[in-house]
Amino acid sequence: MREKKDRSHLVFGTRAVIESVKAGKEVEKLLIQKNLSNDLLKELLELVKERKVPFSRVPPEKLNRISRKNHQGVIGFLSAVDFASLDHVITKCYESGRDPLLLILDRVTDVRNFGAIARTAECAGVDAIVIPSRGSAAIGGDAVKTSAGALNFIPICREPNLENALSFLQQNGIKLVACTEKSDHNIFEIDFQVPTAIIMGSEEDGISHALMRKVDEKGKIPLRGQIKSLNVSVSAAIALYEAVKQRGL
Repeated sequence: MREKKDRSHLVFGTRAVIESVKAGKEVEKLLIQKNLSNDLLKELLELVKERKVPFSRVPPEKLNRISRKNHQGVIGFLSAVDFASLDHVITKCYESGRDPLLLILDRVTDVRNFGAIARTAECAGVDAIVIPSRGSAAIGGDAVKTSAGALNFIPICREPNLENALSFLQQNGIKLVACTEKSDHNIFEIDFQVPTAIIMGSEEDGISHALMRKVDEKGKIPLRGQIKSLNVSVSAAIALYEAVKQRGL
């Protein structure tokens, strides 16, 4: 039996999306029908570009598969959480005398994985999860449910460019650690007692080459069995709790 998708955070129609953005609602993503053009749509496009809302032009068939309602060629996906400022998160950590512990998810698209990771991160006391504006799991009701409500508590920072975000973190004294099998070093040999951001890669191809070039250290999780890979949520839990152990939290 096909699982029923969560529709509770969808907004249909150009005017409805405009009003949602103006009201300060966090828009996860916006789908706009290809070749659609009118004055109201021009107003919407100006607004989303100003607010840096990610949007894609898609064929009408895709919109109709999502809903048969009168969507007018525009469907918005509202986030179930309010996004946090990465700058504010770091400043708050340092002002309170704590060394930041951040988790960066590079294109983790499975909602269940994302929810499980958020649950572990919140339990481990992670200061924030950083995700890209595009190519990440939708943070709707399903994600909140899978996280057991953790997404209501842990800050989520959505960045338009993860490379720039990594550079910003390094400039603020935060070490970048890639959790990857493409390393000769063990994850348990890395010092997590300093300000640290742990990077986890996508389910398909791991951490992108662009991000990997920017990291300060790489560490792998030792595997003794025949299967040479772990689920990304399990890998994140192992890395995070190594940091917890070292910090004595």
